[in-house]
Amino acid sequence: MNSDGVDQDVEDLAYRVIGAAIEVHAEIGPGFLESIYHNALAYELEQRSIAYQREEKVVVIFKEQVVGEGRVDLLVDQKLVVELKTVEAVTDIHRAQVSAYLKASGLRLGLLLNFTAVMRDGVKRVIR
Repeated sequence: MNSDGVDQDVEDLAYRVIGAAIEVHAEIGPGFLESIYHNALAYELEQRSIAYQREEKVVVIFKEQVVGEGRVDLLVDQKLVVELKTVEAVTDIHRAQVSAYLKASGLRLGLLLNFTAVMRDGVKRVIR
């Protein structure tokens, strides 16, 4: 476990996902809809034998009552939340969305990937 409380296997997984995202961004470039990057990243994860689920449901519980659900863009290996964006700038609202998914899923680390930016600047780690 690192100083952020994230297991090393989750860190390694995040590193592999970031590498896949960089490959997608390098090949496609900026300017497309989020859905195109979502499809391309899913394909690249498959090519790299990285397990994932798309649009995975996370249940929101309030006082032991299910009150709704959200959908995570990608849940990687049941260990890592990945949210994709194509925005001019990542904001606190985007980070809050990932934080909420982490809380609802009980996971520790999420990646917020903005494909509009240069990918090295478009990767944001969110830790619960």
